[in-house]
Amino acid sequence: MGDFAIVAKGLRKLYGGKPALDGLNLRVPQGTVRGLLGPNGAGKTTTVRILATLLRFDGGRAEVAGHDVATQAALVRRRIGLVGQNAAVDEVLSGRQNLVLFGRLFHLDGGRARRRADELLEQFGLDDTGSQPVRTYSGGMRRRLDLAASMILTPSVLFLDEPTVGLDPRGRNEVWEAVRSLVRAGTTVLLTTQYLEEADRLSDRISIADTGKVIAEGTPDELKSTIGGDRIDVVVRDPRDLPRAAAAVARVSGGEPTLDDDRRMLSVQVRGRVGTLAETIRTLDAAGLGVEDIALRRPTLDEVFLHLTGRRTQSADGAGGEEKAGKGGTGRKGAAGTGDGARTEQEVEA
Repeated sequence: MGDFAIVAKGLRKLYGGKPALDGLNLRVPQGTVRGLLGPNGAGKTTTVRILATLLRFDGGRAEVAGHDVATQAALVRRRIGLVGQNAAVDEVLSGRQNLVLFGRLFHLDGGRARRRADELLEQFGLDDTGSQPVRTYSGGMRRRLDLAASMILTPSVLFLDEPTVGLDPRGRNEVWEAVRSLVRAGTTVLLTTQYLEEADRLSDRISIADTGKVIAEGTPDELKSTIGGDRIDVVVRDPRDLPRAAAAVARVSGGEPTLDDDRRMLSVQVRGRVGTLAETIRTLDAAGLGVEDIALRRPTLDEVFLHLTGRRTQSADGAGGEEKAGKGGTGRKGAAGTGDGARTEQEVEA
């Protein structure tokens, strides 16, 4: 195990003879955020459920917080927290009452549960609203309360499965800051998300899964570099100027621009970034070419995702879409994998 909070080696999970996980490998260092990305059906939620002891696997091995997931499931559960896609808090109770309830469920005595509730309300910026019913909370506040509930026993490892689905940008930012504060305190986070900006902003490293295995891994910048360097995009005012503009940009960049006639745009890979951009602007101006817009940009994670998987992920404004982890989702739950739980997982991975 060493310095790794999560280790998965050759994980396999079959449904009806078809692999949902097909030899997935994953190693997450302690005190870091690992983004786990992939198209629908890639096995992200299956991986989280296995590592959280909610689902049995058919092959390979896994350790979480130094304990074997298959043979030491009870020890794993004492060291983890899980926040799923759906809030697990009671809307009738206040934020404080919810946290006290979770504390009592985790066998804290009444006094300790109340003290822990107050600590978490302050840590997650909810102390001013702790006495209010959760039904009055915004989406971001509810998700922060969900995170707080998962931290009752200060887990070493926190699994976040699509934690900001359905939140507006302000709510997502609130959750992001709460996650950063947890990591600063030493918690390791495994994050699945359809929002690539979220993975880019939060993750120390990203693993991209497809067809039940990890097909690429690296920092966000490393992954972006796999599909080329920086690019300059130029939009001309007059579409008839596009060929002349492309020739001028080619001379400056030394590359071959690609043209988009419908958008009056050309794009070319460049080196030198700002210097090349400045020279491009001067060259186009000297040639008397009218430019409506010019921009220097780096590849996005969305482009990396499309390049590696052949599919786009959901946009931040779209529906969540990924496999559902079941109702609720906060806290440490018992192992599953037979009966209804297995049928649910089979349906969502199909």
